[in-house]
Amino acid sequence: MGTGYALRMHGARRLASWLLMLAACLCVLPAAATEPTLRLGAGESSFPLAGTVRYWHDTSATATPEQAFARAHADGFSPLPGGNPAFGFQTGAYWFHLPVENLQRDEPLWILVQEYALSDKLDLYLRNPDGHVEHSAGGDHVPFADRFIRYRHPNFRLDLPAGQRMELLLRVQSESSMQVPLALYTPKAFAEVLRDAQFSNGLYYGIVLALLCYNLVLWLMLRDASYFWYLLHTGAFGLVLFTLNGYGFEYLWPTSAWLADASIPLSICLALIGMQLFARSFLDLRTRWPVGDKVCLGVVAFFAMLGVAATWLSYSIATPIASRAVLLGVAWIIIATVVMLRRGYQPARLFLLAWSLFLSGTAAFTLLAFGVLPQNFWTQNGVQIGSALELLLLSLALGKRYASLREENIRIVQETNEKLERGLIDRTRELRTTMAKLGEANVKLQEYSRRDPLTGTYNRRHFREEFAQMLESRKGSGRQIALLLLDLDLFKRINDSHGHPAGDSCLVEAARRIEEVAAQRGGLVARFGGEEFVVALSCRDAQDALQVAEAIRLRIQQDPVRHEALAIRLSVSIGIHTVSSDRVSSAEEIIRIADEALYRAKDDGRNCVRHSLTTA
Repeated sequence: MGTGYALRMHGARRLASWLLMLAACLCVLPAAATEPTLRLGAGESSFPLAGTVRYWHDTSATATPEQAFARAHADGFSPLPGGNPAFGFQTGAYWFHLPVENLQRDEPLWILVQEYALSDKLDLYLRNPDGHVEHSAGGDHVPFADRFIRYRHPNFRLDLPAGQRMELLLRVQSESSMQVPLALYTPKAFAEVLRDAQFSNGLYYGIVLALLCYNLVLWLMLRDASYFWYLLHTGAFGLVLFTLNGYGFEYLWPTSAWLADASIPLSICLALIGMQLFARSFLDLRTRWPVGDKVCLGVVAFFAMLGVAATWLSYSIATPIASRAVLLGVAWIIIATVVMLRRGYQPARLFLLAWSLFLSGTAAFTLLAFGVLPQNFWTQNGVQIGSALELLLLSLALGKRYASLREENIRIVQETNEKLERGLIDRTRELRTTMAKLGEANVKLQEYSRRDPLTGTYNRRHFREEFAQMLESRKGSGRQIALLLLDLDLFKRINDSHGHPAGDSCLVEAARRIEEVAAQRGGLVARFGGEEFVVALSCRDAQDALQVAEAIRLRIQQDPVRHEALAIRLSVSIGIHTVSSDRVSSAEEIIRIADEALYRAKDDGRNCVRHSLTTA
């Protein structure tokens, strides 16, 4: 009896269990039956899923696929709010569920694409009618080589037999912005998407590359710092979009999850640094607005520190900060541009338009990342559109700025030439035409190159040229050439006692007195160096030259030099050498012999004249 009783109780328990399971199925079936099913009808090759897929936010990120399937059958998933698959930066995991029925018998193979490149981890669960579940993984925390198709966006292969109801369950967990725009494609339709994407992105990166090459050549030719910072900004922002579009993970670090995360805030910070330094150089803030220049350098320092911090901060912290900083950085550039425009800096007009377009595109993309704006063509491609226009306009602004600076330089040169011409007219009063003015200016410039800037006498180089001509022209004239080498006595004491300004006044006055005497004999006077002067003149004989030298000595000694309240007395020692018309002597030899005579005059007590001992 005990055994029979036990068997009856066991049978009762099994019956009760089957009844409970049947009740559960009866409860679930109505909900499942009311859940919308996406039917892939004939003639259709692509299906955006935003209007049909339902989602559930698993805030703790602990649910299993079985629990998610059960929740979906219990109508625990919700439609996308407003059909927008962008939720901003969120924690936890998001589950997306969609029943699918393929009605196309000739298209059993489909491709599920998440059209956002930065999600960390995606898990796709495909449940067959018999309950069998197939699992696939994707995202930039999974090696790129594991993707079904080597494409920048995560994608999965779906085998959907015709006429069978399949269930798609996708789990997405990411520290990036939670954007899950899903679409189903046939292989042919997906190939067309690849073609169009390759064209549009190739066009953008082609523009960036062309601008880089063009402005690199200009920088190498002009060495203008603005072109260098433009290159940094263009290259860094190109890297930002290269990363945002998934090409960085595809081509540069296909196996590194750390670089896939860190590259976003790092490239953004580098681009922002390039932006600020380019704006600082283009607007010439250091000269035109020093306060704004300091603010700009402070912004650069902040982005540099944020870039360093991004190497160890988590992606969910560094990237939202960097994304918001883009708007702040561009807003500051626009403020600085408006200030410079109000101060009359005309190149800032085109610069302002360029950054306004960039700010509009960047703002649209950033607000999409935070889930404020819906996903569409303009928000999804706002950065590329805005940055392409911005880069083109900035390149034009650079060219216009260079043309403006060139025109300003031409104007300055013209004004300088006009002032020089007016000065020449006032000094000469002989010029009547523009060509005559320019000719006189050249004559004056040549004269200045031959003169000592302090005393106004000829300089040593010109004296040597003229003296060589005098030696050449004396031949057969029957007259001698005399060379007088003069040195102001104890001149160093004047500088030490009264200062160099007083010494300069003495040199100028001494030169004037020497020229007064030498000019009566047609002598050539030059400053030979320091306090030394030289006089070359034509004379009858050595005695005639001695008389001229003595006259110069007396003229210098005669009156003191007045400098402010000082009365400074001067004396001079003179050495002479005369050369007859038939004697062949080099200029260097004559100067050397006259210098020896000068040293004898100094040895004999200074303030005297001595003739050379060499026979002329």
